Amino acid sequence: MATQDTATDWAGDARNASPDGEFVRDTTYIEDRISPSVSEPTAQDDGTFFWPMEAGHYRLVAARACPWAHRAVITRRLMGLEDTLSLGLASPTHDVRSWTFDLDPGEVDPVLGTKRLQEAYFNRFPNYPRGITVPAIVEESTKRVVTNSYNTIVRDFITEWTDFQRAGAPDLYPTQHAEEMEKLNEYIFHNINNGVYRAGFAGSQEAYEKAYNQLWEALDFVEERLGTQRYMVGDHITETDIRLFATLIRFDPVYYGHFKCSREKTAEMPNIRGYLQELFQIPGFGDTTDFTEIKQHYYMVHTEINPTKIVPVGPDMSWLAQPHDRDRLGGAPFAEGTTLPGALPAGEHIKNPEQFQINLFGPAVAGK
Repeated sequence: MATQDTATDWAGDARNASPDGEFVRDTTYIEDRISPSVSEPTAQDDGTFFWPMEAGHYRLVAARACPWAHRAVITRRLMGLEDTLSLGLASPTHDVRSWTFDLDPGEVDPVLGTKRLQEAYFNRFPNYPRGITVPAIVEESTKRVVTNSYNTIVRDFITEWTDFQRAGAPDLYPTQHAEEMEKLNEYIFHNINNGVYRAGFAGSQEAYEKAYNQLWEALDFVEERLGTQRYMVGDHITETDIRLFATLIRFDPVYYGHFKCSREKTAEMPNIRGYLQELFQIPGFGDTTDFTEIKQHYYMVHTEINPTKIVPVGPDMSWLAQPHDRDRLGGAPFAEGTTLPGALPAGEHIKNPEQFQINLFGPAVAGK
């Protein structure tokens, strides 16, 4: 991994924590969408654009470290869109300008030819005033960002890119559960997905304790719910489970200690533990998770709360590969006739696989 903080172009440490109170996330994104209904970028009445839906035209830029991007990576793989949208993976560490491509040869994205994701944003919006976030979809030919709306990206992979999905791709947004999923998604976002950040980036004791209590009220709700049903909604894995997994899989390595969410570890909560074990062992989940990059990002980039940049060695996450008992609750990961992802595409292997991941998914997870 590049030691960017000694580079001559280092622009200063990223700043995330609230200076004096509650952490408030900027939820304004580029809301453009990719649609089969247009043949060129087309303005909509709300000021957004629809972009043409074409295979080989776009690049999903993500980072193994980021939970919001991890959702998109998991969904792309589960839906079989690997040959439709290429995948660019940013480095886990960055300066205030955000994501770089330090993991690639020459520290340049091999498709976009850029050193920073920021360039794709500026190619479309010079002096873009907001955060340079992942996931982002970039038009390969023009190197312009199309959208960074992570919720829409994931939902569209499921419901809009149907002509390009793998035969037998799962139904991750079943219409009969849509209303329940939307309510749960909103609750999970505020109290868990963003709740860990509200605790970790709080700028006052009062704001921290408020976020901490709301987080644990929500996690207790999830633990109780998963004691009576196998997945969060219905009898199969849905988008809601992907949203929850991306936070829970980071809980013990970073949120427990780094974000001061330390009442219990997920490994100590029987139902959440088994739920995570089952999901992790499914291709698309565990073979897209890089614990080293996750820890490097949080402990090295968030210098406001870890100024030494020391990255912890632990915890031991090998329990994720142990047998689970989730089948006692009925249901199945996917409906009958669903197909699972194949081998990881070339160049999409995990850079730092744990031995238990190699045991689970084979040497291809490490690019061998």
